[in-house]
Amino acid sequence: MKKLLLSTAFAISAMGGAAYADGHAVSACLITKTDTNPFFVKMREGATAKAEELGITLNSYAGKIDGDHETQVQAIETCIANGAKGILITASDTASIVPVVQQARDAGLLVIALDTPLEPIDAADMTFATDNFLAGELIGQWAAATLGDAAADAKIGMLDLAISQPTVGVLRDQGFLTGFGIDVKDPSKWGDEDDQRIVGNDVTAGNEEGGRRAMENLLAKDPFINVVYTINEPAAAGAYEALKAIGRENDVLIVSVDGGCPGVQNVADGVIGATSQQYPLLMASLGIEAIAKWAEDGEKPTATDGKDFFDTGVALVTDKPADGVESISVAEGTDRCWG
Repeated sequence: MKKLLLSTAFAISAMGGAAYADGHAVSACLITKTDTNPFFVKMREGATAKAEELGITLNSYAGKIDGDHETQVQAIETCIANGAKGILITASDTASIVPVVQQARDAGLLVIALDTPLEPIDAADMTFATDNFLAGELIGQWAAATLGDAAADAKIGMLDLAISQPTVGVLRDQGFLTGFGIDVKDPSKWGDEDDQRIVGNDVTAGNEEGGRRAMENLLAKDPFINVVYTINEPAAAGAYEALKAIGRENDVLIVSVDGGCPGVQNVADGVIGATSQQYPLLMASLGIEAIAKWAEDGEKPTATDGKDFFDTGVALVTDKPADGVESISVAEGTDRCWG
């Protein structure tokens, strides 16, 4: 379990001291996809608390909705103009954001991607994130093990993030399918699989309304879907409501990713069978420490051994453990949620 949890994440805690000599003169930016998703709310809390601790001025920005690329571009331009020392960003369009990210780096800012790797990943100075492929793989393994022999005849609905296929959505989707035992074809995109068990893919914008609409669309294609992968827990909640509307909420297996406090409660309530928990507060606080260190002596953070990003940990949360799949209980997940 240690490799799945937080132990590695604290390896760079030495980067952050009580304060830095020039801390009072340092400013940083946090740019999230939205300011309403609880995941990003917690990320902002983590960045704010660490910035206050280190005497850094933090300016926070967010897109109007998940997928609002232009607002994120404008935020980066503002951060450059204001002389920030670094930017933490969860990019909505992981490829299109790269040119303005390069402008920031050329201007001397440290740019750290949080949760969502850029395309290519080295377009940012570093990425602090869950291993999103592993997060998907864990829920795929759990779903297949839970179904047992019935997995061979599953009817799977895939509730993804956006048509633009940002990296975080691709990694989770392809991880789930791999864990379930399905050939993913090209792992750099979703939707090209030809396994007959996949009913289809639809997009949710990562929110409850989108999850409900996407689930309704897939049920129109096949009302007998019995496994639902969701990009995150708000989408899972929407999918559940669509299933409940047709009386199928108790015979469909829903899995998800995030491990937020509301999502873990949904596991406890039987809305979600299992979810992969990640740690946005930790991602953001470590990102602020890295900017402080960059401001102090120009040192950049380094990746986890064997990976091209800094792995902040993941754990499968369920009260219905499956043989061969490591997991923690809902009680443990509740203690750690959003950490």
